[in-house]
Amino acid sequence: MGHDSQTKESRVKETLLVVDDDESVRRGLYWTLNSDYRVLEAASREEAVKLLQQESIDLVLSDLHLPPNVEDISEGLAIIEAARDRNPPVQVVVITASNSKRAALEAVKRGAYGFFEKPLDAVEVVHIVNQAVRMRRLELENVRLRDELVGATGFGRLIGSSQALEKTLKQARAVADTSATVLITGENGTGKEMLARAIHEESQRARGPFIGVSCAALPESLIESELFGHEKGAFTSANYSRQGRFELADGGTLFLDEIVELTPGVQVKLLRVLQERAFERVGGTRTLTVDIRLIAASNRDLETEVAASNFRRDLFYRLNVVPLVLPPLRERAEDIPGLAAHFAAKAAEKHGRTTPQLQPELVDSLYEYEWPGNVRELENLMERLVLLDRGATLGLEFLPEKMLKAQPAPGVSSDKTFEGAVIALKRRLIVVALEAEHGNKVAAAKRLAISRSYLHRLITEFGIQARTNSSAM
Repeated sequence: MGHDSQTKESRVKETLLVVDDDESVRRGLYWTLNSDYRVLEAASREEAVKLLQQESIDLVLSDLHLPPNVEDISEGLAIIEAARDRNPPVQVVVITASNSKRAALEAVKRGAYGFFEKPLDAVEVVHIVNQAVRMRRLELENVRLRDELVGATGFGRLIGSSQALEKTLKQARAVADTSATVLITGENGTGKEMLARAIHEESQRARGPFIGVSCAALPESLIESELFGHEKGAFTSANYSRQGRFELADGGTLFLDEIVELTPGVQVKLLRVLQERAFERVGGTRTLTVDIRLIAASNRDLETEVAASNFRRDLFYRLNVVPLVLPPLRERAEDIPGLAAHFAAKAAEKHGRTTPQLQPELVDSLYEYEWPGNVRELENLMERLVLLDRGATLGLEFLPEKMLKAQPAPGVSSDKTFEGAVIALKRRLIVVALEAEHGNKVAAAKRLAISRSYLHRLITEFGIQARTNSSAM
């Protein structure tokens, strides 16, 4: 939950979950551990499993004998299973009576890190908890290192050196280490969430949570509860109190994708949170405060939505502190070969295949395609090609028909063939466009409705000599 004030250190505390039906035991562990850790409590397996699903838990401390089956250890073992099934697995320390060591040993066999006995010894508890948390940190570090084998972190995840992308990344790097609200716009599939994660990972909040939510994917009736949480009994199915995404993101970054889909009522509440960093859960009266960095994203132009009365003007200005625009793939065509090679290598590792090379004719066809699905479409295509083509190189054999470019047969360049006529027509169109624009390649690319990089490649490929303009490129 949110807090009125927090130090930087408190925001990066690991989270412990204490599970015991005896409130005095839970309270005792809370006061023993609260100074060094964030401590949550549950009185049953059901409550514990829900918290494991909702929260980022680092360690569970659980009694083995829990209701409704206090006579055996099935409920406690079920908690161990639920915790170890998380990705990555959550460490568990079990709490047991002095005459139940056999049960504790069974728990260790099932994956528990260790155990301590009742009555609790505060020194022993702190020692075991500290050791288990250190193990958790090592596990998380190993996961991070494995991820780096596939790709870089932060802005290194965004592959490309095109001028269009670099302009956006330069702005993003400049504001990453601030608390400024960021608004990312771009077509579907351009990588808006990836850019948001990169900003988070390069910020001082990197050790805090990154909570992402797609506003378009949430039913209208649940959006407010998902964002702000609810109290028990707030509505018919609210059988327990629940933290919303704002509370879960406390100390970190909250990413709201497709923010234009928020209802007018939720827009009002969001505006208040941005102004005051305060809100109430649905059905609650207690005001909560949070320390978050908000990054919003939309595949539609919010100014247009404001003009159409679909989005609040005052909320738009609150969100539009640092606007970042991710260009579509067709406007950064020079990045296509690098992206395609990266996605092919990633897919090969995922499916246990040898990393293939890309044949030149495949790259040519990738250049010419318009990519309505942007980077996401390219990634899916390369995975499909890796799965279908088991050779050392990837060519045109399994490329979808819509992506195949007209290729002249080997040694055939005559415009007497259909392929040759297409090439001759392309060359003539480029020459005419360059002449009309007095050699200005930027203007010629706009006239032809193709990217500047693609035009430059075709000029080289066709050996076109054109009068150049010093400001053309």
